[in-house]
Amino acid sequence: MRLTRFTDLALRVLMRLAVVENADGQAPPTTREVADAMRIAYTHTAKVVARLQHLGLVEARRGRGGGLTLTAAGRLASVGGLVRELEGPGDVVDCEGATPCPLAAACRLRRALHRAQEAFYESLDEITVEDLIAAPTGPLLLGITGR
Repeated sequence: MRLTRFTDLALRVLMRLAVVENADGQAPPTTREVADAMRIAYTHTAKVVARLQHLGLVEARRGRGGGLTLTAAGRLASVGGLVRELEGPGDVVDCEGATPCPLAAACRLRRALHRAQEAFYESLDEITVEDLIAAPTGPLLLGITGR
């Protein structure tokens, strides 16, 4: 299974915001600062931030003294739940797509792939965004982002 680029960027943005919040005395970064620090295109970052804000994981304030902050829900969000939400519904393979699979009625592969996909998500369910920034990741993130 492969995550979409959007999900990957969302997880990286959340990690970046979590590590900045843990650094005392730091002003909240702007979307542009997060994009630059994480080497992500600003337009992609803005879309990711909008989605995370809609999910209640990030708070964005405009103007002087504004910036992005992680909400309590964002800090404690289950990575598995977040990946499910961002990836959306669907199986690993599309058996009923434009060219339906002739084995669909009696296929065991589809069920096995679905179980494997659920096992993947379940293995991420117990991990929170806060867990992702534990040492050595947090200090490394602070080092590469200039804060």
